[in-house]
Amino acid sequence: MKLVKHLLDRKGRQIISVRPDDTVLDAIRVMAEKNIGAVVVMQDDQLRGIMSERDYARKVIVKGRASDQTPVADIMTGDVITTSDAETVNNCMEMMTEKKIRHLPVVEDGRVVGMISIGDLVKAIIADQQEEIQQLESYISG
Repeated sequence: MKLVKHLLDRKGRQIISVRPDDTVLDAIRVMAEKNIGAVVVMQDDQLRGIMSERDYARKVIVKGRASDQTPVADIMTGDVITTSDAETVNNCMEMMTEKKIRHLPVVEDGRVVGMISIGDLVKAIIADQQEEIQQLESYISG
């Protein structure tokens, strides 16, 4: 069973973040530039929240707020669900499905060390299944 650590080793541990006082427009630009669906909100290397496309759609667009005048702190999710790099991919998939979230910051010793998405987990699970199928085929063909 694969661990989050293995996933981050393959994917990379780059942290894309914004500050709580950045505008929502700035955060959306970062997300578009990096082709990602969420950013962690950091202040002085401390995790303060997470802002996703879903936050933007529900808390800015639907409410008619101005993206260039609304600070990220006003719409971010402050109570962030996180995981560690020692957690299994399957457990993260279960947690994300249960909590209906798509992005999960990875935290070790109080520091954000990576971010995984539901897409990352699906890819890892499919790769594991393909590897298992190949092993079974090899075993059967002897």
